[in-house]
Amino acid sequence: MPQILMAQCTALPGREDALARHIAELAAAVRQEAENEGFEVFQRPEVERGWTVIERYRNRDAFETHLEQSHTKAFNEALESLVEGGASDVTELAPACQADDAAPGIRGIDHVGVTVPDMDAASDFLTRAFGARTLYDVLPADADPMAGDEVEHQLGIPEGARIEHMRLMRIGASANIEMFRIANTDQADAAGLVDFGLQHIAIYVENMKAAADRLVRAGGTLLSDPHPLASVEAGERNSGVYARAPWGMLIELISTPDGIDYPADCPMPRWKPQHNS
Repeated sequence: MPQILMAQCTALPGREDALARHIAELAAAVRQEAENEGFEVFQRPEVERGWTVIERYRNRDAFETHLEQSHTKAFNEALESLVEGGASDVTELAPACQADDAAPGIRGIDHVGVTVPDMDAASDFLTRAFGARTLYDVLPADADPMAGDEVEHQLGIPEGARIEHMRLMRIGASANIEMFRIANTDQADAAGLVDFGLQHIAIYVENMKAAADRLVRAGGTLLSDPHPLASVEAGERNSGVYARAPWGMLIELISTPDGIDYPADCPMPRWKPQHNS
């Protein structure tokens, strides 16, 4: 069950700017924690110098781990000289009146996949057109390509095709965009409005086996067994699998409970759908 808390504090007179800096630094650090699922910061117009933070963690153990982080301890120590009462007031919250908008254990779309002819040109377009930000390269351009029988089997690509570059981008508070540059295979023009399917959509799931079984029961086909994720997305419990819908569109199931090993220059965490209950 998710652990959700509301923390409120009021800056001491003259300490407003210092508190704002500390909150911004804490927010950046907490959002990088593997099992933090939300850290929203609000100013309170009705309370002079007042702040409210809504925090969401995967479960109580994740919150206890958060409390032991050096950035959390440093922030709480700083509050002693920054806010009225020397600490924030923390209230535990419980989800209520949740919308029944997905099957049990299904969160929502994690990312969409797009194959592009030129990674840098495509990235530049998305940045200029929509303010997209590059998070990290799943497969850097100078790394060994992904190719061979296992890759072809797992991802459903033609024999001999090579994935030469993969990049994750994000536009605001929405699903991520995973871009591929693929070589050594015939490639059709991008699908039009009347054509079936995208390159693929990815659904974040809580229980990989249960979600995969449900997909098969609904008429989908798995391309392989669920498999570990690689590179910065690797983790003991992190996994994914590609499948095809009955009409042939690629769908990926993905789960990253162990979080992402973000590069130092990653500007923000990848978006992750929230729990439905």
